[in-house]
Amino acid sequence: MSIFKHRSHTFLVSALLSSVAALSWAHEERPKSAHNAHNAHSAVKEQKAWGIGGDVKAATRTVTLTMDDSMRFTPSKLSFKQGETVRFVIQNKGQLLHEMVIGTREELDAHAAMMLKFPNMAHDEPYMAHVNAGQSGGLVWTFNRPGDFEFACLIAGHYQAGMVGTISVSPR
Repeated sequence: MSIFKHRSHTFLVSALLSSVAALSWAHEERPKSAHNAHNAHSAVKEQKAWGIGGDVKAATRTVTLTMDDSMRFTPSKLSFKQGETVRFVIQNKGQLLHEMVIGTREELDAHAAMMLKFPNMAHDEPYMAHVNAGQSGGLVWTFNRPGDFEFACLIAGHYQAGMVGTISVSPR
């Protein structure tokens, strides 16, 4: 019985380490195309509480956001109508890597906590864009669900410093 437990434990630890290794590229170590949000995201589009990844050809509106090392987004408050597909142009005016991640407060809190534990964790989803210092990036998102959501930079320490904005999506 103790050998079985040992083997089972070893298998679980190996599986966990393999999973962590697959997720543990540092932002700076990622392929350049992963930082260029104008390229198609490799991540699968899936319905989220705050919407779904959009198609740039369906975008009916373009919003330009800036972010900088004061740990702020400009503008920090956005409003959309349910069904709107928005193309975000995100300009990093700072000297540090920043990102824009859209989600619910709960999702962003959980993700930010993971980023504190694993600051080099890589993530690439249609609702996020990583933008190197002095560069521009973007994402396209369809807000097909009404509600109040947020966007944030989840790089370790940035979210905690207040790098957060709000999104209000009104029903049709």
